[in-house]
Amino acid sequence: MPTLLIVVVFGLLGGISVGLQSPLASMMSQRVGTMASVFIIHIGGAVFAGAFLLTQRASHFNEVRSLPWYVLMAGGLGVVVISAVSYAIPRVGVVTMTFLIVAGQLLISALIDHFGWLGTDVRPLDPTRILGIVVLFIGVWLIVR
Repeated sequence: MPTLLIVVVFGLLGGISVGLQSPLASMMSQRVGTMASVFIIHIGGAVFAGAFLLTQRASHFNEVRSLPWYVLMAGGLGVVVISAVSYAIPRVGVVTMTFLIVAGQLLISALIDHFGWLGTDVRPLDPTRILGIVVLFIGVWLIVR
């Protein structure tokens, strides 16, 4: 399978996972509360990732000590994502919340690419990319209004 196809398939699987995780997290938070559902989801993710990690012969887990301190924010950001999804879906619906998440991702991703933040290659914003962002935000506005 060509590399680009593999990337596209994994990207779509990630998107499908977010699309399924969001309403499931919202359903759970309505029954047990937002922070309890965030905790349960992260424990479940840790167990799943730990089980997968145990099946790997060559793990680089010991390299964790060499990571910059701020990469540990990724876990905290996961808490923000699940909390936002759990809170917003019952109030605005799955489609609106998904569009808001995608819009936020696109906005920060464009800035990260443009400035090369967090060790990424610089990919400057050009008129075509800016137009794409504007079109997406028009779509978000049409969905949210």
